[in-house]
Amino acid sequence: MPKENEEIICSKLKKGDDNAPLQNFTLIIFGGAGDLSSRMLIPTLFHLFNDDLLPEKFSVIGAGRRDLNDEGFQKHCVTSIETYYKDFYESEVLNKFLQRIFFFQIDSKDTSQYSLLSNKIKEKTTPDENGKKNIIYYLSVPPSATSSIVSNLGPQLLDDDSYNTKIIIEKPFGRDTKSAEELTTILHDSFSENQIYRIDHYLGKETVQNVIFFRFANSILEPLWNRNYIDNVQITVAEDIGIEHRGNFYEQSGIIRDIIQNHMMQLIALIAMEAPVGFDADYIRDEKVKIYNSMREMNRSMLLQNIVLGQYDKGIVDKKKIQPYREEKDVSPQSTVPTFFGGKFFIDNWRWSGVPFYVRAGKRLKKRITEICIEFKHPPLRLFGDTCSRYDPNLLFITIQPENKIAFNIGIKYPNKINEIQPVQMKFNYEDFFGPTHHPPYERLLMDCIKGDLSLYAREDGIKSMWHIVDPIIKYYEENRPIDFPNYKAGSWGPDAAEDLLKNDGRKWHTT
Repeated sequence: MPKENEEIICSKLKKGDDNAPLQNFTLIIFGGAGDLSSRMLIPTLFHLFNDDLLPEKFSVIGAGRRDLNDEGFQKHCVTSIETYYKDFYESEVLNKFLQRIFFFQIDSKDTSQYSLLSNKIKEKTTPDENGKKNIIYYLSVPPSATSSIVSNLGPQLLDDDSYNTKIIIEKPFGRDTKSAEELTTILHDSFSENQIYRIDHYLGKETVQNVIFFRFANSILEPLWNRNYIDNVQITVAEDIGIEHRGNFYEQSGIIRDIIQNHMMQLIALIAMEAPVGFDADYIRDEKVKIYNSMREMNRSMLLQNIVLGQYDKGIVDKKKIQPYREEKDVSPQSTVPTFFGGKFFIDNWRWSGVPFYVRAGKRLKKRITEICIEFKHPPLRLFGDTCSRYDPNLLFITIQPENKIAFNIGIKYPNKINEIQPVQMKFNYEDFFGPTHHPPYERLLMDCIKGDLSLYAREDGIKSMWHIVDPIIKYYEENRPIDFPNYKAGSWGPDAAEDLLKNDGRKWHTT
């Protein structure tokens, strides 16, 4: 590729200067002593601090019900870092980090306490070089607490012009289209859309981000990336773990709300979207929304043919006996909540018309893997006729976890054989090439929020469009509860019907 063309592509795919200095900020984490904050947010912030990536004057205020003062929360953060932070650090660095950590005990429903929180924020916030006080609210709380927190924030700091305010919201973004719209209304009462950061940690994974670069920075792919050459697309989001200690949550959400409505739809959009005109946030999100709006809505007949739901039974995973989902803590013994989803979707646009997108996601499956497989069509004629054995199709794998890799399966002649084709794999592994990386997804996402980059965050219309896709599936399932649950063994690849979904089309699932 000519050098000038490479420069044009890179300029379109890159936004801003990653080395530009960050402005001072204060991060207020509602649910600051909770599970997500302890496992991900605090270790991520310390990772950034240890790598000298944060501005000189920042502060973090944990807010929550826990009976903690600043010192107590700092000790909590030390435990969190010692448990979840895997890299080397010096005690002196940790002590400097803790000097920026504070706590405010609050009942989020008590309006009177927000003025006191406001005073603490003012006390701990250092203006940036332009005199602005950059405030980020992070709602690491159950969805039921979101409305009261947002409503109570309004009368305090949000109307003050000296504050530059943002808010990060964790999924789920509602339970359906209606509740998502209600949540958006609540948010828009206090925040404009460009202040709202709807976070999906999958988009912070390096391999997920690389999908756009891999597609659009390599001209060899573009002529093939369409219905003329691609037979089908497969996306697997498999976990070998169960629901852990989230029985109450999972009984309310199930696999569709937990994975399909957000993670899976984002992956589909990244594979299927057209090239954005630039790397600005809205350009990318515009192309994603076009994909969601092009996805074929399913009627009752299509739901019966194209959707498979499942729930795990007892089985063996990693040589350990696993109990059924219905025997997990806080799960109903008669639960019909799905822990597996298999589906076939179609995107009715010029590029993808007629190409099936097969997806599956589940708990207690055979192994942990998140992977995209692009299966290319066979040549129109068998070049060597009947003298050549039937050979495997070309497969392109983009693996997100547990490895970060890209692999391409091609066919070559087997040595010393007559017209026998052998499949071989060309593979690129991130760690082999770039060395070990331990940057969690939240690191990139938090940095983008601090910088004001919304590219990897979901927009209001995107959330609404994703719900439109899954709402008919959820509605049909809730009106027609499965009677065959549990229907797959822990440690398997899910229900037999998920295999039949492809088998009936003359295809099969692929994983590396």
